[in-house]
Amino acid sequence: MSHDPHTQGAHAHGDHGHGDHGHGVEIPHGSMRDYVIGFVLSVILTAIPFWLVMARPLSDGATAAAIMVLAMVQIVVHMVYFLHLSPKAEGGWSVTALLFTIIVVAIMLSGSLWVMYHLNANMMPLHDPSQLP
Repeated sequence: MSHDPHTQGAHAHGDHGHGDHGHGVEIPHGSMRDYVIGFVLSVILTAIPFWLVMARPLSDGATAAAIMVLAMVQIVVHMVYFLHLSPKAEGGWSVTALLFTIIVVAIMLSGSLWVMYHLNANMMPLHDPSQLP
């Protein structure tokens, strides 16, 4: 029985299945059909806001609201068709992390807007120096 360290290491290295790097994680892959659908939806969701701004069929507030809604839809399209984000990927943890990120960003944005609004509303009015005695 030979105790050659080189062969012993090779057997030990090969025995625990180091060549299998999958570790049970299923990575979703998109087909050409998925990419084409995502591309077409992205082009449509980009062309509609462009048309809304150029043709001005709606009021300014409605146009801004429509663009924001279409932007959110486009984010979802990109996540589903290009990033392949689904509840099946990585045991649902990628969707959970995304939801947590969305909640944190929403809290930060709404808090920042609230602070800026109240700072603007509570600022002292500027006095015209020509009206001073």
